[in-house]
Amino acid sequence: MAKRTAKSELEQVVVNPSRLPPADRRTFERLQRLAERVVTAAELGRDPVLDVPARTLSNIQYNPKKGILQMGSATNRRHLFNLNQARSFMQTLLVASGAARLIAQGKTTSLRGMYYLLKHTIEGAREETFDEQEESDSAIEDLEVLLNALREELHLYAKNAGAMVGEIVLVDSGDVIDCSRMGSGGYSIPSIVEPEVIQFRKCNAKFILHVEKDTVWRRFNEDKFWKKHHCILTHGGGQPPRGVRRLLYRMHHELKLPVYCLLDNDPWGYYIYSVIKQGSINLAYESQRMAIPAARFLGLRAKDYEQCGLSPSVRIALNETDRRRAKQIAKYPWFAKKEWQKEIKQLLDNGFKLEVEALISKDISYVTEEYTPKRLRDRDWLD
Repeated sequence: MAKRTAKSELEQVVVNPSRLPPADRRTFERLQRLAERVVTAAELGRDPVLDVPARTLSNIQYNPKKGILQMGSATNRRHLFNLNQARSFMQTLLVASGAARLIAQGKTTSLRGMYYLLKHTIEGAREETFDEQEESDSAIEDLEVLLNALREELHLYAKNAGAMVGEIVLVDSGDVIDCSRMGSGGYSIPSIVEPEVIQFRKCNAKFILHVEKDTVWRRFNEDKFWKKHHCILTHGGGQPPRGVRRLLYRMHHELKLPVYCLLDNDPWGYYIYSVIKQGSINLAYESQRMAIPAARFLGLRAKDYEQCGLSPSVRIALNETDRRRAKQIAKYPWFAKKEWQKEIKQLLDNGFKLEVEALISKDISYVTEEYTPKRLRDRDWLD
């Protein structure tokens, strides 16, 4: 009965999986195999289990050869017939069924949309499938590591939080986008940027300049920095979302474009750089498809206060959280290089941090006309 029910569910989801695009077919087949393992175990009278790779700091390893963070081999075994684990077990399968439905229908939804798509009161009980969105988000991450598939391959996206402008023409869902003709707002980088959605048609850019915030990005765009220096200019609204990181990865690897990062001179700017370069500690399972080990830190640097002759009024005193975070970052193996140790030490010795916007105190266009061009010309960056 269980197997017949599972088959009928899949038949409702898609009539002919072979008609799906290759990437969707691979993901759908992984979802099928996951469901079949559970059904087979139940038919044999065994306790169905899921071995979910552990998304914990202790299971994260830095691979110095590849220059990225990777997940270790530790797993957490979840049992359907364990009362403490049954809820998360079923939530993971419920998300899998929702993803299969989206793939079959050729549709996408947001993380919030998936939460509402699957949220309901369980028949014969008063319990909800999900009480909060955090539960469905966690189940989605579990499914990603179980299937070795990106969230975007499950047809799920987060809100857009980044923009791009520059000398590149791309195709987004069939629409031709010339990023040199996108006005003051630029091209809004979508959450899903996989090859099935976005293709690169023409690129005259020599490099990518990624800046931390929209405010700085707007200065570069208004000054037409990307046109003068033949580049692509991106931002991620602070900590770059996955869509921005994935698009940077694709342009770097597929178009062979160097990536330079212009971020704040504080522990958070350092961390944003490390996420772009090595990958995220929380999402290390995605590093191989998002991390850019060759990315370089252009600035802002602790030395810039004196070298650029900045006013004392732009200094922001380090608080205890800043100091604690800087010392923590200094212990990361990927920041063990002499140059980075010197950088972090100087930040702490200075006793203050600097935002990229502080350069405006020199001149409204100082960052675009003097600071950044000189850094690039002198190859003055941290690696």
